[in-house]
Amino acid sequence: MEKINVAREIKELKTHLAYSKNVGFFFGAGTSCALNIPNVEQLTNSIDAELTGDFKTHFDLIKNDVATSVATRTANIEDILNHIRRIRELTAEAAGKSYVGVSGEAAKKLDKEICTKIYNLILEKEKVADLETTKKFFAWLSILNREFSKEVFTTNYDLIIEKSLEASQIPYFDGFVGAYEPFFWQESIDKIVGKEDMTQNWIRLWKIHGSLSWFWKENLKTNSPKIIRIGKVEKIEDEENELVIYPSKEKYDSSKKQPFVAYFDRLKNYLLNGELLFIFTGYSFSDQHINEIIFNCLRQNNRLSALVFFFKDEEVESLYKLTSSYMNLNVFGPKKAIINGNLGEWEFSELADFKKDNKQFDHFWSETDNKLTLGDFKALVNFLITNSGKKEAIESIVK
Repeated sequence: MEKINVAREIKELKTHLAYSKNVGFFFGAGTSCALNIPNVEQLTNSIDAELTGDFKTHFDLIKNDVATSVATRTANIEDILNHIRRIRELTAEAAGKSYVGVSGEAAKKLDKEICTKIYNLILEKEKVADLETTKKFFAWLSILNREFSKEVFTTNYDLIIEKSLEASQIPYFDGFVGAYEPFFWQESIDKIVGKEDMTQNWIRLWKIHGSLSWFWKENLKTNSPKIIRIGKVEKIEDEENELVIYPSKEKYDSSKKQPFVAYFDRLKNYLLNGELLFIFTGYSFSDQHINEIIFNCLRQNNRLSALVFFFKDEEVESLYKLTSSYMNLNVFGPKKAIINGNLGEWEFSELADFKKDNKQFDHFWSETDNKLTLGDFKALVNFLITNSGKKEAIESIVK
């Protein structure tokens, strides 16, 4: 396996960050895990352990059925939720119709029970989460003087990002408008924001797997559900409307896009819209729908440059099997990397710039473990801030 000079690539990375006019981000579960918010695997295990009675019986039946369709990996809670919603659709939620021993009515109750438990599990962790890292990231992003809107896509449905932005009083927009029951306004995200728009410097937040603040509400006029946003729920068990977590793509009024559908379109249009540096952090590339959009856009837009930061080298090797032909995708792992389509191992040799101070590279390289640290979200944020030269301004925003 060839050797890749990590010091040289970090210099290239710093230059890229400094001179790219348009920078976007994609947050996966790893960014929340860095703040001790449970990931999909942890949620799956917790839900499995907490369900009792008929809920547990039906959950096991569905989980076992799902396992046959995802043979290459272990079924997670999102796979199970998707399957439950298929059962609800196939049975029209009727008590007299069933699939694998689970009636439509039971599937509906199980869906709500699982989402309620997910809400409480994540909320409990959010209450004690240290938001410092996320607040610093968005403070850094908000003061970037760029010509394009600042867009962040995420598969996370926790409210860490919203809480961090609001705590720092940084304006953001997610496509919802209103005050009493904010509703999704599709037209607001169909176009890329131009220089003349006064909201150009607002953070754009697109939560493509739903959110703990989204709920389905039945539209009595059209007899179809719509999504509303509720800022704070005192007790989720008392909420009549269903939580929107990893929403089924079939459950929406076909005459009007719901957020999770429009966000996928936004991701595609954003990646195809000319010159762009797009950075992935905490994302394991396990969602095939998202991957298809990303890889297609990498092929179609030769002005798109993607950077991926992984926490594990196994993820680097897995992605290499899918992306070895992509010259505009560079991947940074702890000890391995993909640079210009080539898989290699990091080699750290101190260049002149790094000899001035023995600790000048400790914000991206661990001498103790002999590895790159940027796959850790906290380390990546520290690197961005250190490289920005605006550390004091960022800290003042956070405070």
